[in-house]
This record gives sequence, structure tokens and C-alpha cells, in this order.
Amino acid sequence: MPKPKYITSVSKISALSPEEREAAAKVSERYVFRTNEYYQSLIDWDDPNDPIRRLVIPDARELNEWGRLDASYEELYTKVPGLEHKYSDTALLLCNDVCGAYCRFCFRKRLFMDDNDEVVRDVSAGIAYIREHPEISNVLLTGGDPLIMSTSKLEPIIAQLREIPHVKIIRLGSKMPAFNPYRILDDPKLHAMFERYSTPEQGRIYVMCHFNHPVELTAVAREGLHCLQAHSAVTINQTPMIHGINDDPGVLSELMNELSYLGVPPYYVFQCRPTEGNESYSVSVENAYRIFAKSLERMSGLAKRARLAMSHSTGKIEILGLTDEHVLFKYHRAANPRLTGKIMMFRRNPEAHWFDDYIEAREYLPTNLVHIEPVLVAQ
Repeated sequence: MPKPKYITSVSKISALSPEEREAAAKVSERYVFRTNEYYQSLIDWDDPNDPIRRLVIPDARELNEWGRLDASYEELYTKVPGLEHKYSDTALLLCNDVCGAYCRFCFRKRLFMDDNDEVVRDVSAGIAYIREHPEISNVLLTGGDPLIMSTSKLEPIIAQLREIPHVKIIRLGSKMPAFNPYRILDDPKLHAMFERYSTPEQGRIYVMCHFNHPVELTAVAREGLHCLQAHSAVTINQTPMIHGINDDPGVLSELMNELSYLGVPPYYVFQCRPTEGNESYSVSVENAYRIFAKSLERMSGLAKRARLAMSHSTGKIEILGLTDEHVLFKYHRAANPRLTGKIMMFRRNPEAHWFDDYIEAREYLPTNLVHIEPVLVAQ
């Protein structure tokens, strides 16, 4: 198939009414818009609540005042330009500031604004940092989407990481398998790169896919996943829970089951970060848990590996369960290692959309609970 054309102006979307285009254009002045012909073809324009439309077409409610651009305070973990080091064994290399399309609920939309200086095209300082920190065994290439880069630009980064003995796992965080699977299918150089650098001897390259809804699992997307697997990549999936897209037990379980059948086991289901513009996409914490728990009942065994978690400033906080009066959390990973594994309990708060909403309530229970400030990090 010819390379799908990218669409960067809502004025080009004839399926929208003039009023809808005008409203979407105002949003795109604040938050960048981009999609492509392939992904647009998945939208049922007769359905105003179509999940793919909701995923990429600007919504006027994005201009509601809510949240902050860096909701997880990633800036606190930036060690050199383009590199974050939050967990001792894992580094994030922000190697690109472009995506195949832009999710409206993106938690890094700040990176796509004109005044962004967090992403660098020259990753040499980040590579040097990783080389100098032997505790780092796991590197995640992200941004932006590393798979929108040409293989000729991506492969040198992979090659440099493979020269570092203590880097055992390389991960590529990418929605290209959903946004444009032809990027994977039509590039023999990409196939060769995976075969060269994802081996039992060197360590594997994991493609952290971002399928958010079963509609994205088209025949060609499935072919793209098989292509990655056939060329030695390991495929995993993670998705946020997003209102109007997958906040339904039937939809979420179908997504997880289909992915597990395809050899793409689920990793995290994330609580939508309280990022600026994301109010209409966010599901409350306690409702998210109820939806997740119901979906687990319908999932196959491998699909049940998913964890519902928040990428909080202090670490990945798993949402463990609810009682009649309380909500339970656990530090699945923590920036401060002494917090890892700690279980916390708070009074129920149906309006809470983030961990900070419980902290601010100051409703701590006695005994051995951990008292966490919202930004107790990087000291």
C-alpha cells in the first residue's frame, strides 16, 4: 500500500461539519493535531461517539482548565537533556518529538509545543549518562514515537545501546503498530535491525505497543504485530483507561483478550494522568478500579497479567482494591526504593482522579501507613 498521508489540519477533514472544524481548530491552536489516512479510515463518522474519532479528533472540552502539563513531574528526573532516570535500573531516552498521530489524552503533549526543550535529536549526552551508570539495565526509547523515525536514524541509537554491556533490555514505546502498521510492514531495514539487535545473546528489544481499543486491531495491524514477532521483537501492550474509548468492561476485556491471543500480552492499564486538557478523558480512580475488576473477570489467564496503575511523581502506584470505606494502593515501583511494595489505605473519595486527591484529603489511617507528599521525589 502507498505510504498513508499525514493530516495536520482539521480543515482537511471533510467529514466534520463547519462548526466542528471551527471548534477543533481552536483546540489545535493549543494542542497539536496530527493523524493519517489509514487511521482516519477506522472512524465511523456516523457515530458521534466513535472511539477512534474521540482518540484523535480535537474536542472543545480540552480547553477546560484542568490539570497541569507535566502531571507526573517528569522534569524532576531529567538528568541530562533528553534523558530521565526515575527508577534505578531504568532510563528513558526521549529521542523524538513527533508521533504518527497525536492522542488527545497524551500525557506528554508539552513535548509537542513550540517552547519544548526536553527532547533532543542528539542523544549523545543521554547515551553517555547510561554508559556511566551501570545500574541501568533497561532503556526505554520514547518521546514522541521512536518508530516514526527512519530506521537509518533509529538504528545508530540502538547500536550504541547494544555496545553498553549493562544494558540488557531495550524498549521502544510506540503506537505505530496501531497508527500506521505499514511503517512496520514496508521497511525491510527495520526487520533487519530487530534481527541484528534483538537476540538471546545480547538481550531482547521489546516493542511496547499502545492499542487502546479493539477497532485498532485490523487485519493489517495484526499482520504488523506478526511481522515484529517474526523478526525477533518481543511485543507487549499498555493502554490508559480513557473515558469514551475503553472505560467499559466488555471493551477492555475484548482488547486484552485479542492482544493475548496475538502474542501481545498486556502490561499496564494506566490511570489517565491529570494532564492539562484531559478532564473529559479521565475516569475517576474508584470507577476505573470497578471497570478494571469487571474486565478481569472476562479475561483469559494471560490477559489477567495487566496491572491497573498510576504513573505518579513518586512511582508507579497500583490500585489494589476497594472496601466499603477505603481504597488500597501499593507502590509497584518507587523512585525512593524504600517505598517499593508499601501498601497504603485511604478513605474513599469518589471524585478522586489521581493519588494526590487522596493525599490532599489528609484522611490517613493510623498504624504503619506511609505518609507521602505529592512530590516527595528527587531529593
